[in-house]
Amino acid sequence: MTRRLALVITAIVIATLLVAGVGTIVVGNVRARHLTRAELRTQAVEVATNLGGVFDNDATTDNPAVLRRRLNWLRVFREALDLEGLAVFTLRADGAIAGDQPPDGFDVSWLSSTRLAAGVSEVGNEGNLVWAAAPTVLPDGRVLVVVLTDQATSGLRGASETFALAALATLAIGVGVAIVLGRRLTRPIREASAVTMGIARGELSARLAAPPPDRHDELSDLARSINAMATELERARVLEQQFLLSVSHDLRTPLTSIRGYAEAISDGAADPQRSAEVIRNEARRLERLVADLLDLAKLRAKAFSLQREPVDLVALAAVACDAFRPDATERQIEIRHLSPTGAGRVVLHADHDRLAQVSANLIENALKYARTEVDVAVHADVFSAVLTVDDDGPGIAAVDVRHVFDRLYVARSTPTRQENSSGLGLAIVKELVEAMGGTCSVGSAPLGGARFEVRLPLVG
Repeated sequence: MTRRLALVITAIVIATLLVAGVGTIVVGNVRARHLTRAELRTQAVEVATNLGGVFDNDATTDNPAVLRRRLNWLRVFREALDLEGLAVFTLRADGAIAGDQPPDGFDVSWLSSTRLAAGVSEVGNEGNLVWAAAPTVLPDGRVLVVVLTDQATSGLRGASETFALAALATLAIGVGVAIVLGRRLTRPIREASAVTMGIARGELSARLAAPPPDRHDELSDLARSINAMATELERARVLEQQFLLSVSHDLRTPLTSIRGYAEAISDGAADPQRSAEVIRNEARRLERLVADLLDLAKLRAKAFSLQREPVDLVALAAVACDAFRPDATERQIEIRHLSPTGAGRVVLHADHDRLAQVSANLIENALKYARTEVDVAVHADVFSAVLTVDDDGPGIAAVDVRHVFDRLYVARSTPTRQENSSGLGLAIVKELVEAMGGTCSVGSAPLGGARFEVRLPLVG
């Protein structure tokens, strides 16, 4: 990349020098022609005026002395004005132009007999050859035409060597700057490439040097993005490890109980009725964990469907509370269902079973952390049906709030009793609620613990 950048900058410098050089030459030539045309017109008019006073009626004779005198005067004009391209022509009555030998490169056909006969001077150029013609009327009625020619030069020829040296010096400086700038610009990219390759190999602790906070250019933003990506990947790995440890523990614990009681029954050392009850409870625990894992896999793959129908959220929440009330009573926790005022119905268009799963997961999560009370409330505002579940537990630490609904996340606060805390229940809640067009959030509850809130659109 450094080489390509150096080539690009060098090409730009060369193109700039060419444009500047050619442009200077073109502008200089145009200006030189303009100035030369103006000067020649003025000089031609002055020469024609002076010739009008020099030639008198003697010029009508063929006296050789008069001709010599005229030539001498012309020679004097040429030497005095330093004009090599001076010629005097006579405009005949028939419009023909005759007289001196035309200056080098000048063609008499360029002149307009009509304009000259009317006393109008002319000026023009062919390439760098600039010419001017001015008429003067002699006393005998003849019209003399004075023609001046000159080469228009911009004066840049002498500076061409200097320009060439300056161009070479500028090119050398441009190449040097291109190389230095290319290395300076590509160094952060090379470092970023090395860090990303390390991350791809599993070195999630690799980081780029953090840019100053006040720098917000593209390379600084790239470094921050790579560091943020590495941080998120490292956090995801930690969460995955926590999840695997949690799931392993949650699988091992009931399996150990099942195997222990099964062996005790086989040896005749345990009450079969009691052992069967324990095995049934532990199997139900395993079944719930496996179901959560399958649900999460389906949600990730978007391989689930929703059967939308009118659902009364108040009645659904009441059923969910009744389902968990025996378990809550055993833990000495009160579940209160707070019905809305008015008609007592909050109807929305949703999947009944999925919404029941959402309610159950929220109540089950609250029971894990509650000390004495869980409140389940339903109400409606203008556009949404709202379900809230409060508990009087320890609440959620600020560091955990933004990750509560993340998949595989386990909060730092542990439940008061041993539960399946693999971090799947709330992740499933978020996926299901969003699939039904709603939102979920978490905050502080009036009871002092956590409040989980679910908002779903009402039936239109």
